[in-house]
Formats: sequence, structure tokens, C-alpha cells
Amino acid sequence: MQPITTYSLYFEKEIGDYSFPISPENLYQPLDYFLQLGGKRIRPLLTLMAAEMFGSPKENAIHASLAVELFHNFSLIHDDIMDKAPLRRGKQTVHLKWNDDIAILSGDVLLIKAYQALAKQEPRHIPALLDMFNRTAVEVCEGQQMDMDFESRKQVNIDEYIEMIRLKTSVLLGCALVFGAIVADASEKDRTLIYTFGQNLGIAFQIQDDILDLYGDPEKFGKQIGGDIISNKKTLLLLKALELSQNNSESNVLEMLLIEDHVLKIETAKSMFDTLGVLTYAREQMNFYQDMALSALKEISVSPEMKKTLVELSEYLFQREV
Repeated sequence: MQPITTYSLYFEKEIGDYSFPISPENLYQPLDYFLQLGGKRIRPLLTLMAAEMFGSPKENAIHASLAVELFHNFSLIHDDIMDKAPLRRGKQTVHLKWNDDIAILSGDVLLIKAYQALAKQEPRHIPALLDMFNRTAVEVCEGQQMDMDFESRKQVNIDEYIEMIRLKTSVLLGCALVFGAIVADASEKDRTLIYTFGQNLGIAFQIQDDILDLYGDPEKFGKQIGGDIISNKKTLLLLKALELSQNNSESNVLEMLLIEDHVLKIETAKSMFDTLGVLTYAREQMNFYQDMALSALKEISVSPEMKKTLVELSEYLFQREV
């Protein structure tokens, strides 16, 4: 199998050659800007890697991988509006650099561009690709709605949270991998296993993201540190802290959530979470789902050598520093 950098360089060239019309400028310029922000491009790389793992050249899956990346960026543009996020990948978000209306419409166009890219795949594969894509797109919206609903709910349990991040984040990783499997004519059993791998990998990745939001290096993380705590977002860390603090009179998490000074609030949250052992718990959960992912990958009916790149990618994903 090819090293990760080979896939990355190949996809960066393809996405770099992808172009939008010049006019209307306020519709397409934000998309050029946003795609040039980069990122790890994990989802499209998964599509290319899965195709080759099942015996098809990565070039055969390029349009499906572009569709995954375009859809992912569409969802990020809209998520940033809903979250009122100031930064994405260390740069201004589209709705702040332009405005909310432009960001909404540009995101809408990007979703259509994703379908256009997918339609360029081999015709015999398009029905299965569309079925997977449509199901995933609906689930991502369901996950986002759950996330927003959680903001106004007084109580959310950890199982509900895991289901939310499965829908909002993980299903797209699973979809990306199944795209590659479909293009390579993999069996239904192997498609199911590669989807399970992607889902669990995505859950572990999101838990890591929750950890980094509070404990990460702002220069490396690319987003506002402590943003989840500032907005009282119900992450795995906060939900576990609320659960544990019920039996710990010295840690009143509810009072911490009322602190208005952002710097003080972030430092107080870190201190409380450390006292309660929340960071250790979150890391254990992250490792649990990563192990589940690798277990599913192990069962896929191709040689260990063919799985090597996906194993390396999963290891790479969890090298982000906390």
C-alpha cells in the first residue's frame, strides 16, 4: 500500500485544480477561500485508501472523494454559523469574513457541487453511492439538530451524546470508506465492516476533539481554545463532570458554568475536571472506540498488508497533542 503522503499529495492536486465560476463573486469567492484553508482532508483520503485496499486504483474513486470533501466543507460552513464560531482552521469563518446570508448560500451551492462530483463516478456504482450519500447527509443533519437541542436541554446523558456525535461526525467517515469499497466492488460484508471501522474511528476522533478544545495548543488546534466551555456546550467532558460532581461537594460544575469571565471560566473548568478525573475518563473512552475500530478493520477479508495504510492513518489521527 502507498504511504499516507502519496494519497494526500494526489488529493491536494485534485482539489487544487477544482474550480468554481468567477461570478457571482460573493457566491463563489467564499468557497475558494474556505477550500484553500486546507485541513487534514481525512475523509476524502479514506475514500481513496479504501478503494485501493479493496483492489481498485485510487484514481477510480477521485470523484467520490471530492464529493465527500465538498459535502464536509458545506457542513462546516453551516455549522460555524449555527455555533457562531470565529475561527476555522485558524482563519476567519466564512460568516464573519462575509456575512451569514452569503455563508448560507455558498454552503448550499457546495452541497450541490458534491452531488455533481458524485455523478461523475462510473454509472453502475452511482445508485449505491447515492443511497449511501443520501442516508449519511440526513444523519449528519439529525446529529446537528440533536447537538443544538442539547443546548437548551437541562439533562443529557452520555449515551445520547455518543449517538449525537455518531450521527454528526462519525457516519461521514463511514460513508467515505464505503464509497471506496463500492467503487472497488467489495462484498456487502466488507462494506459493513469498513463502515463500522469508520464510525468507531469517528467517535474516538470527536472525543479527542472534545479534549483538545479545552486542553489543546491553540497554535496546533486551529480553533478557539475553551470555546465549548465558554458556550456551555455539552461535551463528553462536561457531561462526565456533571455526573461525577453530584457526589463531590468540592466541585460545583453548575456554578462554574455561570462564570462570565472567559479566562477564569476555562481555568476553573480545567481545575475541576482534573480533580474529578474527567480527562482520564475521556482518554479511556477515546481508546475504547479506537480499539473497536481496529477490531472491525482486522475482520475485513483482505491481507494485513493491504490494511496497513488505514492502520497508519488511524494512528496518525491520534497523535494530536493534548
